[in-house]
Amino acid sequence: MHLTQDLGNEWSQEGSGHLPDQLLSVDHLKTYFFTWAGVVTAVEDVSLYVNKGETLGLVGESGSGKTVTALSIMGIVPPPGKIVDGKITFLGEDLRAKPEKEMQGIRGNKIGYIFQDPSTSLDPVYTVGQQLAEVIMRHQALTKEGARERAVELLQLVGMPAPELQINQYPHQLSGGMKQRIAIARAICCNPTLLIADEPTTALDVTIQAQILEMLKDLIKRLGMSMILITHDMGIVAETCDRVTVLYAGQVFEAGTTDQVFWTPKHPYTEALLTSVPNPRLVQRRLDVIPGNIPDLIHPPTGCRFNPRCKYAQQVCIDKIPDFDLQEPGHRAACHFAKELNLKSPVREE
Repeated sequence: MHLTQDLGNEWSQEGSGHLPDQLLSVDHLKTYFFTWAGVVTAVEDVSLYVNKGETLGLVGESGSGKTVTALSIMGIVPPPGKIVDGKITFLGEDLRAKPEKEMQGIRGNKIGYIFQDPSTSLDPVYTVGQQLAEVIMRHQALTKEGARERAVELLQLVGMPAPELQINQYPHQLSGGMKQRIAIARAICCNPTLLIADEPTTALDVTIQAQILEMLKDLIKRLGMSMILITHDMGIVAETCDRVTVLYAGQVFEAGTTDQVFWTPKHPYTEALLTSVPNPRLVQRRLDVIPGNIPDLIHPPTGCRFNPRCKYAQQVCIDKIPDFDLQEPGHRAACHFAKELNLKSPVREE
């Protein structure tokens, strides 16, 4: 997929890293995994941006490249993965040009990361207080006592009951919801400018999910952070995000405000995501199913990568990669027929 070079001022106004309120811009990112079976094109020409004070939803099925994009921003893509092209600009600085020592000062300090599974990201042999204090002392000039006090404040901030007692607990002594609160406290301990939350409600029951999301929204406002929320749940996006970037098979298929994407989707994959989500207000509506699976990214389909699963696909979709064209101000889609199709939206049906 190509963000064509002749987009000119339209694209620069939407997110080329030159606007004063723009916090992060990712331009033409390519991250590949070099395996014995072949090269996995996990992220293929992804561009996105995050403005100060906003929440961007990064949406797509498992295997769409959401987490690899986030890990690329952090500079922690695991081997055999490697960023092979693209520019990542944060606070006006090129992160890819920075040496590892400088990146260590940014990770956990200016950019916080909530990993997908707190059970595996928290160290089982250290107490909650020790793990929080370690991050705090790495980035702030505090004594052990000062770091411990800060850790208690953080636990209060994320709604942990009896934080003075919980700080001495080990991860295995905590529930899933409590572990996630600890993971969030660790991610925000240095008041980062950008928070990346990777599926923060995975494996939590519905009640706890709602509590975690409300807490995240409150923290964003109180601390003045921006957030990238990675999820496959369109309902979470509707409740939480200002803008949405839809990924499929390592490529951006649609991007716009949450209202634009939900009310007037312009890509068949976005329509499929929206119509496959249960809506309690539309109990009579039959849920659509997206046929097939995410393609093999060692040998991806020619043309549009969604064409084998798309009910609207024609020969041009197989022969040619669609451009990421402007549909309306702030709203882009990579579909040959974006302007012709009248795609369904459950929001309009309500």
